[in-house]
Amino acid sequence: MGGAVVDDGPTGVKAPDGGWGWAVLVGCFIITGFSYAFPKAVSVFFKELIREFDIGYSDTAWISSILLAMLYGTGPLCSVLVNKFGCRPVMMVGGLFASLGMILASFATSIIHIYLCTGVITGLGLALNFQPSLIMLNRYFSEKRPLANGLAAAGSPVALCCLSPLGQVLQYLYGWRGGFLILGGMLLNCCACGALMRPLVPPKKPQDLEQSSLAAEEEKKPQPKKKLLDFSVFKDRGFVIYTVAASIMVLGLFVPPVFVVNYAKGLGYEDTKSALLLTILGFVDMFARPASGLIAGLKCVRPRSVYLFSFAMLFNGCTDLIGSQASDYGGLVVFCIFFGISYGMVGALQFEVLMAIVGTEKFSSAIGLVLLMEAIAVLVGPPGAGRLLDVTHQYMYVFLLAGCEVTISAIVIALGNFLCINKKQEDPEAKMEMAVAASEKEVLSCQEKEDEEEPKGKENGKLSAKVRGLKGVRKEG
Repeated sequence: MGGAVVDDGPTGVKAPDGGWGWAVLVGCFIITGFSYAFPKAVSVFFKELIREFDIGYSDTAWISSILLAMLYGTGPLCSVLVNKFGCRPVMMVGGLFASLGMILASFATSIIHIYLCTGVITGLGLALNFQPSLIMLNRYFSEKRPLANGLAAAGSPVALCCLSPLGQVLQYLYGWRGGFLILGGMLLNCCACGALMRPLVPPKKPQDLEQSSLAAEEEKKPQPKKKLLDFSVFKDRGFVIYTVAASIMVLGLFVPPVFVVNYAKGLGYEDTKSALLLTILGFVDMFARPASGLIAGLKCVRPRSVYLFSFAMLFNGCTDLIGSQASDYGGLVVFCIFFGISYGMVGALQFEVLMAIVGTEKFSSAIGLVLLMEAIAVLVGPPGAGRLLDVTHQYMYVFLLAGCEVTISAIVIALGNFLCINKKQEDPEAKMEMAVAASEKEVLSCQEKEDEEEPKGKENGKLSAKVRGLKGVRKEG
């Protein structure tokens, strides 16, 4: 975890850091927006669903919970599919699932149908888009990867600011059934985003043509099968520390956005004024994510990106702890501003740090396993905070609990990383890797010298042949 893993992408292809990568970034921006904002945007229709099916608010809240559970919990399944079929086909099929789920839900006759269609089918479709888009972004960007991650992560607040008002308009004009149908059509854009994920192809060189026959012979030999889900990432101490810290962080990270509006209502403020707090938070978050990616990409910062991530988590936790003492609307506004900054930093850095830990080759498996662990925390965190609120009837304790959880996660990843670095420096395996890398460089330099000397050798061979021929003629004479 202490240092970034530098790799040239699959099959030795170097990340272009631009070109078609910007199209991939646009696709990842849209997918991230749909994946994170959609569970919140669907909540606009909850009142209509309560009237339609004569159910309680807790029953409708399961729709968003199932969506998030599918988004996080199906991580290993997505990893297996990506490793077997590739990112582009998985994303295009996922876009069809996401759209199909919302379209079928528009014909629902009970809340169970919406659980299955919107929650399970659409949730699975969004999961099949979210994870592969991050994998492709990692393959297309190396030097500019922190900035690319920050820009892609900004899709979440931007989409939330757009989808929530759009959902209200659709509900007013067409009802919840018409709104679901139109949103289902919009989700077909995930297929277009999937089509942008063009696989990287190594450029053809003259040397490749000479080695094609050798490559064909090697292909005939039986090769070991690629692992569909690589559990060897758990052997990396850095990955284990990251997974533990991220799981603790998720317990409290999403709690304040869920409860801040009700916190303001509990202080006696109007619904519209209370809802404005989320708008402020989202607006600040929108600019914090690209800015954090830009900072993380600086030469002096990038090797220590894990510490920047730890600082972002600590900043977020301390914001929760201080915000728990807010007693008026002005205090909550200040809290939302600082929470938006810290929340944006965490959102921009979380996958960048994971990419730096495991590298491109193992990232597809690593992200699936991390999301699975986070899924458990996502399902436990907000409900646990809600139960605490039921017991204490004070939002202060909810924010204090969330702040403590995020702060503990920051300490875990910072101390774990520091200790991991010290151990790796003394680790003989690390020294062996450095020695192998040095030997590889020597071999490459020797090959370059041989390539330069080959033409000279050929000319000397021709001259020596001529000299031998002349000597032979003299002897015959």
